[in-house]
Amino acid sequence: MDQTFEKRKKVIFDFISDDLYVPMKIKEISAVLQIPREQRDALKEVLDALVEEGKIALSKRGKYSRGHAEHLKGIFQANARGFGFVSPESGGDDVFIPEENLCGAFQGDEVEYIITAAPLRRRMEGKIVRVLSHSVTRIVGLYEKCRDFGFVRPDNQRYLKDIYIPAGKEGGAMTGHKVVVELLSYGGEHMKPEGRVAEIIGHINDPGTDILSIVMDMGIKTEFPEKVLNQAVRVGKPVSDGDRAGRIDLRNWQMVTIDGEDAKDLDDAVSVTREGENYRLGVHIADVANYVQERSALDKEAYERGTSVYLADRVIPMLPHVLSNGSCSLNAGEDRLALSCIMTISPSGEMMDHEIAETVICVDKRMSYNGVAKILDGDEEAIRKNKEVVPMLRQMKELSDILRERRGRRGSIDFDFSETKIVLDETGRPVELRPYERNAATKIIEDFMLMANETVAEEYFWRDVPFLYRTHDTPDEEKIRQLSTFINNFGYHIHVRNEVRPKEIQKLLGKVDGTPEEALISRLALRSMKQARYSTENTGHFGLAAKYYTHFTSPIRRYPDLQIHRIIKENLRGRLNEDRVSHYAEILPGAAVQCSTKERTAEEAEREVVKLKKAEYMRAHIGEEYEGVISGVTRWGIYVELPNTVEGLVHVADMWDDHYEFIEQSYELAGEHTGKTYKLGQTVRVRVSDADKVQRTVNFEIMD
Repeated sequence: MDQTFEKRKKVIFDFISDDLYVPMKIKEISAVLQIPREQRDALKEVLDALVEEGKIALSKRGKYSRGHAEHLKGIFQANARGFGFVSPESGGDDVFIPEENLCGAFQGDEVEYIITAAPLRRRMEGKIVRVLSHSVTRIVGLYEKCRDFGFVRPDNQRYLKDIYIPAGKEGGAMTGHKVVVELLSYGGEHMKPEGRVAEIIGHINDPGTDILSIVMDMGIKTEFPEKVLNQAVRVGKPVSDGDRAGRIDLRNWQMVTIDGEDAKDLDDAVSVTREGENYRLGVHIADVANYVQERSALDKEAYERGTSVYLADRVIPMLPHVLSNGSCSLNAGEDRLALSCIMTISPSGEMMDHEIAETVICVDKRMSYNGVAKILDGDEEAIRKNKEVVPMLRQMKELSDILRERRGRRGSIDFDFSETKIVLDETGRPVELRPYERNAATKIIEDFMLMANETVAEEYFWRDVPFLYRTHDTPDEEKIRQLSTFINNFGYHIHVRNEVRPKEIQKLLGKVDGTPEEALISRLALRSMKQARYSTENTGHFGLAAKYYTHFTSPIRRYPDLQIHRIIKENLRGRLNEDRVSHYAEILPGAAVQCSTKERTAEEAEREVVKLKKAEYMRAHIGEEYEGVISGVTRWGIYVELPNTVEGLVHVADMWDDHYEFIEQSYELAGEHTGKTYKLGQTVRVRVSDADKVQRTVNFEIMD
């Protein structure tokens, strides 16, 4: 036994046990005891040991005190490398759980835990003491037969163990089948979970099985109940005279829809005219609330789904196709019911006046982003084919530029990342990957939708009625400080006073525009932001530098938009009485949480499908060489992004020419003997060494 260490423990224990002691953080203890900064690591070891022995307690705020550790609750999130994190029930930063402290916890479990180590330079550390409940009951994975039993390898790497399938519980599955497993037991520290095959998705090599496996693993519903489908058919009738009654008739207004070439659910149409020097902008949104009545089977199903999900080979709609692609979709040449936000905007982009009204419209022409971009770029054939709408499109471009410039002046942040366009063949195999670039037409729609969303949010904020807002909170100071420290390596800086302002992030992005480090710094700046969410409290939108913001423009594919349409319509009709206000005040907080959660699930599914198809695409290119840019540097290697948006890992174990050390302050790997360094934003030549469709990963080798 280290007697010196034991003596230190006694000194610290006696200090904390003193009646005059008040709970302190490690920095405060070291200051009171006059322990030099260079010995703070040793102090932390002593404190950690005392906490582990249960002699002192550590709070979630990192303060040490007398007594036993406080038992806290949270949700466990496993990591494929064996450790995990607990998201505290009370909020705040996640708590790191080492592999030896998992206590048999399973991904998604509600757990009871204690804090065991305070962060000196890293995050809080803890230990799970009890599993309270399991949230995961079904898992998707690959079935393998093994003599008189089988097992399933989970697709999701957060499930750390294979699932044992006893004889007779395989449900007809054969080796190579993707299956859904219903868990019968969750195992423990030294036992595998056990389950039965509840559903066979298909063979791993069957077209579409790969994406469907992701969808089912995320718990995303793909089929509508018969009752919902029948109701959609009943309500999805053509617009009648009765439907038009009481609405403003805008069918003589020239308007267009502008969407992607393959879009079928057209939520929004736009119109622009000039009134003297001012612009009159009309944003006309499908009146889905007319067809989906509150508490109906359609409404309950839409609420449960929360959002449509857009994947590489399919769209999983929030509403049945008879509505999403039919009666609600603003198809050209057909009368449609709409909720219109009509705004008068000055030449400087200032809102002069606006009206929100129930309308009936008839879209003149369906346009695509690429088609409009060609017209605005002066393509003669495109102009000739669409000559009747060309003047309006040019006015739209003028107004879009004005709105974007005005938004920029107030500090709105524009993260201009290229999404990936994945081209699949008839079997679902990816044959091309390319960046999906924004153009003048996509910016027109972005600018007009943002303007309508802000206008609606501001009006209903001042009406002081229950409402759903789209909020984006100010970033954490610590994350901004980390970003500031990092960008100093490139010669940039951020002015951080009491709190960071959107203008500072905007200025930074402007400075890095066109530089080799642009993508890297933009990505790190984005990661320093908080996630946007739905809320009944209007706390503003940091990224847009907007005081008021909501989601009004996509009720076909987003439930929050549908919900606020109901509030708007009731207000327009004079029906938003005290009872209805109380009703919305009661249901909207739950709707905000539900919609935010479903949005996260959809985004994760979309990301995983993209990673899957990228890995599948690169399998056909193993051995080929590319130039790429280092997009990430970690202790275990460097990530390199190719021009086609594929990102892969060069593992440090495969960097044979030297022993490389990770330098955290500058985010670089440095060779011990050669002095060679690999930094973020650096261009390197790599060769594709492996691509794993199941793991959804791509590996490279450095060729420089």
